[in-house]
Amino acid sequence: MSPNIININDCPQFVTKDHSKIREIMAPRNSVIARQSLAEAVVPVGSATDEHYHKDSEEIYFILSGVGEIQVNGESAPVRVGDAIALPPGTVHKIWNRGDSDLVFLCVCVPPYEHDDTVITEK
Repeated sequence: MSPNIININDCPQFVTKDHSKIREIMAPRNSVIARQSLAEAVVPVGSATDEHYHKDSEEIYFILSGVGEIQVNGESAPVRVGDAIALPPGTVHKIWNRGDSDLVFLCVCVPPYEHDDTVITEK
C-alpha cells in the first residue's frame, strides 16, 4: 500500500455546525482512514464557538497557536500553546479566542466529525 499523504494546504476550509472554521486534514471523506478524523480549527480574534456537545464522538483539542478559554461542563480554564483538552462524548464545551491573533488547534474526533453528531446547547 502506498502512503496516503494529504497536505493541509490542499484542504478546503468550511464552517462546522458550532461555527468554527476547520480544514479536515484526514477523514473517511478524503483518505484511507475509516474511524477517526483530524482537522485544523481556527477561532478568529474576538470569536468563540457555539456551546455544544457531540452525541457519539470524543474529541481531543491540541492548541497550536494563540490563547483562549475553554468551558467544559460549566467550568472554565485558560488554554495556550501545547495544551491538550479531552472532550468525551456528551461533554458540553465552548472555546473562546482571548488573544490578539487566531486561536488555532488540531481536533481529533473518534468516530469522525459529522454535523449531525453536534448538538448546539446555547440559545
